Amino acid sequence: MKKKITGLFLYLLVTVLTYSAPKYVFMFIGDGMASSQRQMAEYYVQETTGDKDYSLLINRLPVAGINTTHSMDSLVTDSAAAGTALATGYKTNNGMISVLSDGKKLDSIVDAAEKSGMKTGLISTTRLTHATPAVFASNNVSRDNESEIAEDFLESNVDFFAGGGYRYFISQDKKGSKRKDDRDIAGEFHKLGYNVFIGEDSSDEFMNLKASKDQKVFAAFTKSHMPYEVDRVNSGSKVPSLADMTEKGIEVLSKNKKGFFMMVEAGRIDHAAHANDAASVINDTLAFNKAVEKAYDFYQKHPKDTLILVVGDHETGGLGMGYGKNYFLNLKSLENVKISVEDTLQKVYKGNREAYFNFIGEKMGLNNLTEKEKSLIEKSMNLEDSGVDVGKTYGGYTPTAIAVAHVMDMRANVMFTTFAHSATQIPLSAIGEKAEIFQGFKDNTEIGRILMDIVD
Repeated sequence: MKKKITGLFLYLLVTVLTYSAPKYVFMFIGDGMASSQRQMAEYYVQETTGDKDYSLLINRLPVAGINTTHSMDSLVTDSAAAGTALATGYKTNNGMISVLSDGKKLDSIVDAAEKSGMKTGLISTTRLTHATPAVFASNNVSRDNESEIAEDFLESNVDFFAGGGYRYFISQDKKGSKRKDDRDIAGEFHKLGYNVFIGEDSSDEFMNLKASKDQKVFAAFTKSHMPYEVDRVNSGSKVPSLADMTEKGIEVLSKNKKGFFMMVEAGRIDHAAHANDAASVINDTLAFNKAVEKAYDFYQKHPKDTLILVVGDHETGGLGMGYGKNYFLNLKSLENVKISVEDTLQKVYKGNREAYFNFIGEKMGLNNLTEKEKSLIEKSMNLEDSGVDVGKTYGGYTPTAIAVAHVMDMRANVMFTTFAHSATQIPLSAIGEKAEIFQGFKDNTEIGRILMDIVD
C-alpha cells in the first residue's frame, strides 16, 4: 500500500500538481551504485589525469537527496523490488516485477507517461528482460520469467528499446535462444512497425538510423548482457555505448510534440560490484556519467522543459574506500586493467599457471606480484585444481578470478564486504523542472510516486 501522504510530502505533491510539468523526463538508474561507487570513479579520474578539480556531472547536479531502499520482505533489496518501488511507487517482495506481494499488477511511470501522450524509452546495458528495465514495462511474480517479460513488452507500447538480451526475443530454433517455444518476439515487434536491430552486426545500422516522427525502435545487440565498458573498449566490440544508445533515444523520442519519458540503466555497475571488480565498477560508472552528459546537453537546449533524475536502486558489494589500518587510496593502480573479472578473467584459468600469470600481467598490470599476492592466487588455483565445488563461497565466481580481483582491490586500498547487495542508502541528484521536489531524505517509493504524478 502507498504510505500516508502528510507534511512536507503533501506540500511537495501540491507543488508538483500546481505548476507545469516537465515535457522531457530522464530517469537514470545506476544499478548497484551508491556514494562509494560514484566517488571512487571521480577519484580515479582525478588520480589518473592529475586534475584534482575534476568531478562527475552526476555529482555536480544542483539538487541532492538520499533514499532508503528496503523491500517489503527484506532490509536488503534486490533489483526487482527496488526497481518496482522506483517505477511504481510501491513496495513489493524481492524478485517481483511490478506486482504487489499478493500478485496484483501495478501501473508504472511508463503507463502514466503514455496516457499523457508522451513517448517512452527503456535503455539498459543488461538484458532488456532483466529486473530494472522489466519493472517499467511488465508485470510478473518472478524476475526469472524472462520469456514472459519479453512477451509483455509487445503490449507495453514503449517506443524505444535498446540494450542486450536478444535470447528471449528469438524463437527456440535459433542459435542462442533461451525460449521454450517458437515465438519470434523480435519478428512480432517488426510486424508492429518497429525498426528491429538484433545482434552486434546491427550496431552500425542502429547508429545510422535517421529519426522520424512516430518512429519505433527495438534493439538488442547481444545474446545476454552488453559487455562491461572495459571489455567493450578493449575488445573492439561494435556495440554502442550507453551514451550512444541514450543519444539515439533522444533523437528518436524528441520528435514527439508532447515529450517523452526515458529510463536509462547502467546495469553492469551492479555486476562489477558483485564480482568485487573495482576497475569495472569505475569504468561502467564513468560510462554512465557520459550517458547523463548526453541528457544534459539536451537539457541545456530545453532547460524549462526538462527534468534529469539520477538515482541508484541499491548498493552492491558493500564497497568501502579504505581498508585495514591504511590511510590512503591508490586508484591509479587500476589504470592498466583491460578486462573485466566476470566476463573475461574467470574464463581464463584452465590449469596452466604460467600462462595465467602471464595473462594477468599483460591484461591487469599484475607483472610485479609480491610473494603474498602470488601465494593468495596460487591457493585459489589449488582449490580449482582440486575440483571441490566452492562456487557459493566465492559468490558464484571462480576462486582464482576472485583472488585476482582482491589483489587489485588491496592495491587500490578498497574492499568489498559482500558478493551481494547491501542496505546502504543511495544518493540522488537532479536538475531541471521540478528537480527540487526530489531533494532531501526519502524512501525509494516516494521517488516513484512523485515521478508518476509529474508525468500523469
